[in-house]
Amino acid sequence: MFYLESSDIMRLRNLKDKEELLENCSYLIKNPSEYKGLWKNVFQNNHPIHIEIGMGKGDFIYEMAKKYPDVNFIGIEKYSNVLARAIKKYPLALDNLKIINMDALYLGDVFDKEIEVIYLNFSDPWPKERTKERRLTSEVFLNIYEQIFKSEKRIFMKTDNLGLFASSIVSLSKFGYEFLCVSFDLHQSGLPNVYTEYEKKFQAQGVKINYLEAFKK
Repeated sequence: MFYLESSDIMRLRNLKDKEELLENCSYLIKNPSEYKGLWKNVFQNNHPIHIEIGMGKGDFIYEMAKKYPDVNFIGIEKYSNVLARAIKKYPLALDNLKIINMDALYLGDVFDKEIEVIYLNFSDPWPKERTKERRLTSEVFLNIYEQIFKSEKRIFMKTDNLGLFASSIVSLSKFGYEFLCVSFDLHQSGLPNVYTEYEKKFQAQGVKINYLEAFKK
């Protein structure tokens, strides 16, 4: 199993031009709490809003925004070092893509029943018992998501970590979610898929990817 040690290294390594990248990025929302309940005004349309929590270097969210122009996407990333790398990799703005530098614990301060889909891609598994509440599918975060989902709640998850995947199925079930799809080998399932940067590496190494689509009315 992989625990994404490389992401920890990436978080610690500063880009020399990090502050400049963050300051000058046209699609980075610097004061997101000001737009709570007003995100349709930010995008200037009523298209559905999907968010990715832990967007990393942006491969997934940027490709999704290009593929689905009638959906608004917002990438959430806690670590400014990582976000700066995404901006450097994808300097060109898209009309339907915004990014935010914030901890997911504060999503309720930024959105008010505006989100239709949440993507959780290769989240930190927090494997120890004492850290399990930090998992993005723990009851702590599922309660936060209740505040920001618009109506029907939909969560899409990908992970290489089977322990996290199993615990997520349990916690989502206990919280009232049902499953439209569960796969223990996404790349062999034939399901449509947009890759993350980690996923490309995992595929080259033959690592199986676990995937689920959960919903709650």
